Amino acid sequence: MSLNSLINYISNSQIITELAKKINNNNELNIIGSSRYAKSIIINSIAKRENKNILLISPNEEIAFKWYGYFDSVGNRNLLYYPPSENLPYTSNNKSKETEYSQLSVISKLINDEEKDCKIIITTERSLQPHLINKKTFKENIITLSQGLNIDIKELTNKFTLLGYNKENQTSQEGSWSRRGEIIDIYPVNNELPIRLEFFDNIIDKIREYDPVSQRTLDSINKVEIVQVGLNLFIRKKLEDLSEIGLFNTDEILTKNNIDRYLGIIEEYPSNLINYINKNTIIVIDEVESCEKFANNWYIESANNFEHYKKEISSNLVSNKINIKVKSNLHKKFEFIIQSFIDYDVINLFEFESKRNVNNRFLLSDKRINSSSKNIGILSKDLNKFILNKDKVWILSAQPLRTRSLFFEHDCNTNYLENPNDLDSAYKLIDNSIPLIIKNKNNYEIEGFYLPIWKIVLITDKELYSQQALFNNVFIRRRKRSLNSTINLNKINPGDYIVHKNHGIGQFLKIEKINITGESRDYLVIRYLDGKISVAADQLGSINKYRSTGKIKPKINKLGGTEWLKIKDKNRKIIKKVALDILKLYAKREKLKGHIYPEDGPWQKELEESFPYQPTPDQLTAVKEIKVDMESDKPMDRLVCGDVGFGKTEVAVRAIFKAITSGKQVILLAPTTILAQQHWRTFHNRFSPYPIKVSLLNRFKTTNEKKDIYAGLKNNKIDLVVATHQILGKDIEIKNLGLLVIDEEQRFGVRQKEKIKNIKTNIDVLTLSATPIPRTLYMSLSGLRQMSLLNTPPPSRRSIKTYLSEIDIDVIRTAISQELDRGGQIFYVLPRISDIDQAVNKLKNMFSNLKYIVAHGQMNEIDLENAMIAFNNGEVDLMICTTIIESGLDIPRVNTIIIEDSHKFGLSQLYQLRGRVGRSGIQAHAWLFYPNIKKINEASKQRLKAIKDFSELGSGYQLAMKDMEIRGVGSLLGEEQSGKVNAIGYDLYIEMLHEAISEINGQEIPEVNDTQVDLPINAFIPATWISNREEKLDAYKYATECSTHQELTELATDWSNRYGLLPKPVESLILLMKLKLLAKKCGFNKIKLKKPNIVIETRLKNPTFKLIKKGLPTNVQDKFNYIDGDQFSKITIRGLGVTDIQNQIDQLIYWLGLFVKEINNFDKNTTDKTF
Repeated sequence: MSLNSLINYISNSQIITELAKKINNNNELNIIGSSRYAKSIIINSIAKRENKNILLISPNEEIAFKWYGYFDSVGNRNLLYYPPSENLPYTSNNKSKETEYSQLSVISKLINDEEKDCKIIITTERSLQPHLINKKTFKENIITLSQGLNIDIKELTNKFTLLGYNKENQTSQEGSWSRRGEIIDIYPVNNELPIRLEFFDNIIDKIREYDPVSQRTLDSINKVEIVQVGLNLFIRKKLEDLSEIGLFNTDEILTKNNIDRYLGIIEEYPSNLINYINKNTIIVIDEVESCEKFANNWYIESANNFEHYKKEISSNLVSNKINIKVKSNLHKKFEFIIQSFIDYDVINLFEFESKRNVNNRFLLSDKRINSSSKNIGILSKDLNKFILNKDKVWILSAQPLRTRSLFFEHDCNTNYLENPNDLDSAYKLIDNSIPLIIKNKNNYEIEGFYLPIWKIVLITDKELYSQQALFNNVFIRRRKRSLNSTINLNKINPGDYIVHKNHGIGQFLKIEKINITGESRDYLVIRYLDGKISVAADQLGSINKYRSTGKIKPKINKLGGTEWLKIKDKNRKIIKKVALDILKLYAKREKLKGHIYPEDGPWQKELEESFPYQPTPDQLTAVKEIKVDMESDKPMDRLVCGDVGFGKTEVAVRAIFKAITSGKQVILLAPTTILAQQHWRTFHNRFSPYPIKVSLLNRFKTTNEKKDIYAGLKNNKIDLVVATHQILGKDIEIKNLGLLVIDEEQRFGVRQKEKIKNIKTNIDVLTLSATPIPRTLYMSLSGLRQMSLLNTPPPSRRSIKTYLSEIDIDVIRTAISQELDRGGQIFYVLPRISDIDQAVNKLKNMFSNLKYIVAHGQMNEIDLENAMIAFNNGEVDLMICTTIIESGLDIPRVNTIIIEDSHKFGLSQLYQLRGRVGRSGIQAHAWLFYPNIKKINEASKQRLKAIKDFSELGSGYQLAMKDMEIRGVGSLLGEEQSGKVNAIGYDLYIEMLHEAISEINGQEIPEVNDTQVDLPINAFIPATWISNREEKLDAYKYATECSTHQELTELATDWSNRYGLLPKPVESLILLMKLKLLAKKCGFNKIKLKKPNIVIETRLKNPTFKLIKKGLPTNVQDKFNYIDGDQFSKITIRGLGVTDIQNQIDQLIYWLGLFVKEINNFDKNTTDKTF
């Protein structure tokens, strides 16, 4: 509630009282003024005074998003955004589920009479067109569930099905439900999070929201309303009722699952959004003439659309024995629509006076505040004039402390109000003519104004620092976390090839339960060339899915003989050589001493707080890891891998700011001129309140400008230079270089990378990439460099709808038309410059009035820059271009990208290109066209399939892993390793590499991948508890992947939340995993029962065992007997095997825990001696 005090101040004024009277007397008010932001505050104040809802209708989505930003920055209302439908009403195209679910979410809130809070609904003129069922029917199809309700579970799940919810094994997507005994999960399409219902008999005992990814329960709620999953099911049922044969089947049900176009058949007068708002609502129309223009254009297109599809719809009705004439009742002219406003108060907003608004009008007389262009002195003088004039001043800034300091330095007294809802303190300051500074927590494109009628001034960062939002943050429903975290790269299914560490490559067949010595456990059955083996599910750590450097079908090994041992031994020798080279690199880096940065200062804290978004957990983790690196004496070499638009730049902003404020200079290296330009704008914008010099070096700079930049770097006058490879072209002198940031490093060539190596030496290096090249990813995964992953999407990001299609003129025409209809822009990408002329002619034939522009890398720099500026300013509809847009061109209006000959692009390129759209939160579309499928090779097919499959947010890391499979990991340290990887599988290769490094290092405790425990314990997951095979296999995998006791405890809690009380065998499984964790840390390979003793097999040397045995009580030490062996030594624990199994497990966990404590002490002492 940033400006709550301002809204209260205005709403209590006499002027607002008079305006409210005008509206009540005439049912209409015309407000004329230039600032939409000022108008949003006046509207908000009127609604607050009258305690009424607001429905604001804007001409198109772009303007609607701006209005959403204005009201959200004010922050004291229940704000809703109702997205318009994208498709023409009679077409059979697939509709956006995101749009439909958002609409249903808003509607459910509008008809909820119990919600007393007044609402502001933002939408466009399109939402006034008929597209909904009637309100009474919608309400009748709502299920209301409350705590304590008595309802039959089967009856309830039947209702879910009738509303269109699908039964799944796990509920993580909207529109689905699942059941586990007396626990039901459902993800209502009108709810932000899924719901978990816990029953006691037939009574709802608990209702809780839960995280759709982790499946962990969150807050308890008393009641939930569940609405139908879209209109399809309802429309189809009505059509079946109208059919003489009681059925309705058409192609669009089977292929598109979209039958909204039949809404006009089942209802004579379909509803629109107006039919769902109550009478206590003020309808606000922004620029009614523009709304009318957009509405009537859509009306004409819809009329043509009706004529095109009328015959098809009529034919479908006849074939299903429905004797009803097709009607064109899903589109209306704007003049007829506004006649329905007669029962509501209406406010019309205009920028200029005209004949249309001459009656009952109010002139806002707002004035803009002059921007200081970073000259705070001039603004301070203006501010003191306002104070002398007794004007009331509010300052909205993302850097409130810095702003207050700057004004104080220029003899202007201001006050920062930390709690903007503390109205008493706010009014005391305002009454004393002290300007009030409030922290701006949003990133909306807002600007200040002066309202002389109220004697009110609002100043924003645009006037203070010339800071301008690159795009508006756009509202959509609160997003669940990225599905990326649920993608398990090692997930195995029946038929998959696996690698067992001891037995080699086999094929996974199934899970089966085996009873050994009266105790049951789950086992994985794996087929080999000469037989099958069963591996206990709790030993999944010994198994990995087979992954190689290409699409190679592996050779299945034999169980008997020495074949697998020979393969491993052969590769172990080669891997040892690689390990030695890696250790040389480690040793070289260990000798280097980097700059030790101080801890964060107050400026660092304020800059980070000025970030206008809520940082994602992954961003905060990455920043923390980078700061730890920078504050150590070792040079940093870290890769930040995150999806396009997931916040890598903000991570870099914080690292760069830390370096600069510690007295160091920074180079930010970008692969393209455009990306460099955009980075420069971003950093210049973020750092503008601080005395930091940011320069840009690219091919557009003149010789003299370049000389000045080089001189500034040499004499430490430039803090940050954002540069392309131009900076690598000559030997440059940088007086105090501390940090090198490389963005999209996969775009740089081999020669450029060699030059980068020369710069790196002992400075800190931060690499940013969405899809790192296989070699880089390989180095990070194998420990050569550190890696931070950004997996969580910003709340306003949506996954991009991706379509693969053979080249089709009609499909291209439709894609472009749909984007132009919603006021957006289009990228049209070609692989070669020579293809541009042909594409231009093709598009001219399709759209005679299309405004387009051409951009490619061989253009004159001035022409290219002018083209980019024109497109960015929205002067043209479509840009025909090459991959010059691949990195960095972020334009919020561009939400459709069309790529011709997509098979000619690399996977990383396709991913980067697709990431250029969908930056503003609008549903974006990516069309990937190719020629005849028979003419493209297998690798191209794999790339196109991968880009289609990985369309969810956060897929960049998965695509890089897929790219590693398609292309191979490449050459590491100058030696081609792909053949070795293919022989034993990628994961085992990495594991053996780690083992070799540990062995060469002489590590005292041998590295153990998985400890085998052969004790008669009843430890498994019962089928009655988790019935689904995939879920059960995942559960075992998660258990084996836990690396600490804390993680195991959290896993047990999650299971309890999701599946109910843990059965005894599952409790035993958790205990078993705890024992295995301790055994691995001790270097124990196997623990088995050999009555009357327990025997441990290990490669641990006797001197080391004697040291760790000292951690045991003296009277227990004699129970442990060590016997040397060739491959494995044995440790016998005398007498423990005759006790009951629970005592065996408890004692082992206790004693091995003491071993681990001793090992930790041993490691600490060793480290202390080293330093």
